[in-house]
Amino acid sequence: MKSEKPEQNAQSALLPSVNGILLVDKAVDWTSHDVAAYLRGVLKTKKIGHSGTLDPMATGLLVVLIGEATKLQSQYQQMPKKYKTKIVLGVETDTWDAAGKVVKTMQVNPFTLEDVNAALAEMTGEITHPVPYYSAKKVKGVAMYKEARKGNNIERQSTITIYKWENITLNEDNTIDLEVSCSSGTYVRSLGYMLGQKLGSVAHITNLRRLAIGGFDVSEALPLEKIKTLKREEILKWLKTI
Repeated sequence: MKSEKPEQNAQSALLPSVNGILLVDKAVDWTSHDVAAYLRGVLKTKKIGHSGTLDPMATGLLVVLIGEATKLQSQYQQMPKKYKTKIVLGVETDTWDAAGKVVKTMQVNPFTLEDVNAALAEMTGEITHPVPYYSAKKVKGVAMYKEARKGNNIERQSTITIYKWENITLNEDNTIDLEVSCSSGTYVRSLGYMLGQKLGSVAHITNLRRLAIGGFDVSEALPLEKIKTLKREEILKWLKTI
């Protein structure tokens, strides 16, 4: 490995340390790790974390913790979250979202918005939900998605809290749009899977977007595509202090 040139070291030493919180509106196809890695490069700082992973297909709020703020990572990860998604009835995928392969199709019997509301009422408060096979959740030290890729689907349940369902819309094409406020550790994919079962069918989610984390709202966030056009000094103007 080549060592840095003396002038490069001197230049880095002149840069002020970066500490604070950056609210990012993540774009589709970027992983949370991709966002952190990009900011690590453009901000020229190594200490960067975030408050909770978003899948590549998901968009929305990512609270990026920089410098001294990384010490609060566990605290921010435990904050409640709010999501918006679309649930597609009649089709199940291996990942329970639109990124996976179709593994089952099923007829969707007629149902009403009242049926949806009744099913969601049963999924409110403290509930147990299945962890998706394709997830980063570890069982005996091994990520579940690694076992799933080998064909080993590990059953795992986790207890979460659903605080509120909002803006529920039943569409003519057997899809349901809704927003959910929930505790940390909630897999929205699992909620879609559960709702499909309660309505007598199968389901998967698509268009997943995180709207809020704790008191932070995506409307305050800097879009990732905008960040890619900004210089270091311009991005730093968006930092929130801790």
